[in-house]
Amino acid sequence: MNFLQKFTKRDLGFTVLTGLITGTIAWRIFEFLKTPEFYNLPWVSLVVVIPIIWILGVLFGYFLGQWLEFFNQFGKFATIGFTNFAVTAGALNILLSITNYTSGIGYSVISGASFIVGVISSYIWNKYWAFKSNNNQGGGQEFVKFFAVTIIAFIVNVSVASVIVNYINPLAGMNLQQWANVGIITGSAVALIFSFIGFKLAVFRSV
Repeated sequence: MNFLQKFTKRDLGFTVLTGLITGTIAWRIFEFLKTPEFYNLPWVSLVVVIPIIWILGVLFGYFLGQWLEFFNQFGKFATIGFTNFAVTAGALNILLSITNYTSGIGYSVISGASFIVGVISSYIWNKYWAFKSNNNQGGGQEFVKFFAVTIIAFIVNVSVASVIVNYINPLAGMNLQQWANVGIITGSAVALIFSFIGFKLAVFRSV
């Protein structure tokens, strides 16, 4: 089966919707933070650009899925991950604009609230798109499992990043700031794979 044929109307609808949400949030955040334009392109263009990138990303997942079945879902899962990051960041910036809590306990509270919003968003997209779960029974229990996997993935992320930064000397002549970013990227990559496996095997097992 041609990988293009795997891309259904459902996929198109979800990629466009999540892309529009991500693009709109990113546009408004960059405007809110007064971030300089990228090569003189207005940030509002992200509302068009990101849905296209999302479509290409899911198609690439299906392309790789011709050799490894794993990628048929993982392409959608990764797209959802970026969308949820935007949702979390968007919620945080909305709360920042309302409360002006940029530090202290107030910041911790709004940061935690933003994380919860992101988890709920992630649950909805993963359940109804990436994993197509038909489990309508015990939805509360399913969400608790989802939340638990998300928390563990977060701990894995921080742990991997911390080990790299604290116990491995910078490679390739990198300075400490660059090496810190390597830690973050590596931790995120490991956590992404962990959460995908956890969701597939422990949360949405009906797929």
